[in-house]
Amino acid sequence: MFRKTPPVSNQPVQQLDRVTSVLGPGITWKGNLRGSGGVRIEGAFEGEITIRGLVVVGETGRVNCENLQSNVVIVAGAVKGNIMAEKLEIRSTGRVWGDVTTTAFSTEEGAFLRGQVRMEERIELNLEEENSIIAEPLSKDEEPGE
Repeated sequence: MFRKTPPVSNQPVQQLDRVTSVLGPGITWKGNLRGSGGVRIEGAFEGEITIRGLVVVGETGRVNCENLQSNVVIVAGAVKGNIMAEKLEIRSTGRVWGDVTTTAFSTEEGAFLRGQVRMEERIELNLEEENSIIAEPLSKDEEPGE
């Protein structure tokens, strides 16, 4: 009855918990993905991922990267690389090969993880402030795997 209500900000709230970009099945992308929002990967991706928001690797998604950083990561496909996220969920069809650093971790029965899990009370994500997701392909001179 006598609780003080917190002040309400007049700034619009950005939806970081919903998918705004999709890499569809049949698409292969080599390069970097960074920005804010939500991305769903159903195709093949090779490169670095740094997203302020949500990353979903769908059942047909295949990610091969050194590091994947995001606030929330949901894996239903395959990820080869280290994951740093505030929240990580590996679904029953999900496969992860790499080390995980997170504050909240859940798996479904049948999920696969080969690597170490490091639980922290708080983690520092190096996420740049971007208004949208930016894809950076490899240049023509660069060969994959260099």
